[in-house]
Amino acid sequence: MQIWTGLGNPGPAYAMHRHNVGFMALDVLADMHGFGPVQKKFQGWVQEGRIGTEKVLLLKPATFMNESGRAVGEALRFYKLGPDALTVFHDELDLAPFKVKVKRGGGTAGHNGLRSIDAHIGPDFRRVRIGIGHPGHKDRVHGWVLGNYAKAEQDDLIEMLGAIGAEAHWLAAGDDARFMSDVALRQQG
Repeated sequence: MQIWTGLGNPGPAYAMHRHNVGFMALDVLADMHGFGPVQKKFQGWVQEGRIGTEKVLLLKPATFMNESGRAVGEALRFYKLGPDALTVFHDELDLAPFKVKVKRGGGTAGHNGLRSIDAHIGPDFRRVRIGIGHPGHKDRVHGWVLGNYAKAEQDDLIEMLGAIGAEAHWLAAGDDARFMSDVALRQQG
């Protein structure tokens, strides 16, 4: 079993924030792959299903971003899984908007959700980094991250989330390179 966590803040006020793109990705995955109903569990919302041949638990922590590690740690302990079973979908300032990159381990780059998960389980988990771009100056980062996607970005956002959902079977199978390549190809088309 794999646990895929999307990072975001709970509540409708945050729904379209760039910081919530991890939640958006999980919603698309659940819809496209016919996951079961949402249940309250592990200080969050979970849905169970399959992507390809792999059993996957989708987890959206109900804690705020900087406490995401509590929910993730609880779920991993419950299923007796290590960090290698975890994939975290999150916003990434250091990537161009709508670019998708996967990496294992590494630092937190100031991301409070990643910092919390790292504190609870260590750094050795897979990250699906979803580019939101940088606003240009560090003083503008907070407002950018906690700002809504613009209307002009909606088509690109939908296309990127659809590509993640359509190619998720590669991620489930552990072929990160093929996942990144096929997501990029879909976005060019």
